[in-house]
Amino acid sequence: MTLIDIITSLIDFRTFSSIWYWLAVLVTWAVATHWVIGVPFDMVVRARRQGGQAAQDLEIMVAINLRRLMTISGTPAVILVGIGAFVVTAAAMLGFVYRLELAQGLFCLAFPLVFVGLLTQRSCQQFAQDQPTGPALILAMVRLRFWIQLIAITALFCTALLGIYVLLSQRFG
Repeated sequence: MTLIDIITSLIDFRTFSSIWYWLAVLVTWAVATHWVIGVPFDMVVRARRQGGQAAQDLEIMVAINLRRLMTISGTPAVILVGIGAFVVTAAAMLGFVYRLELAQGLFCLAFPLVFVGLLTQRSCQQFAQDQPTGPALILAMVRLRFWIQLIAITALFCTALLGIYVLLSQRFG
């Protein structure tokens, strides 16, 4: 195998048979489930176990990230939603109408993240309205992480099924 063959095998646009795609999927979901509203989940665990200063730090960090995310919810959110909708729709059309495997993979990665973004934005609005503190804040963060993990598991399962289908249809069809 020459160096060119090795490089072209690493830069392959067949998504579902590439280790790089699956690593990107795993890293994306690991980051999405660890950083809940921009707060690392280990802070939530530490606040639950230790209380005191750790709980105060969590409340401050959540308040900072709530203000940051709520500033995006005005006009910039409309622009971001429009761009995101275009990208996801383009990936869906290229992937499932024109059978471009790279676009199918990008759709499988981006589409579930739309739900994570919506859930996060809705939770931010709820947190800003209710302003939970202490155990109520910790419980709300744990619940939000649970729903994000449920989206991640569903997305990984559906992506794996599509990947198996695409690989088998390439091999046998």
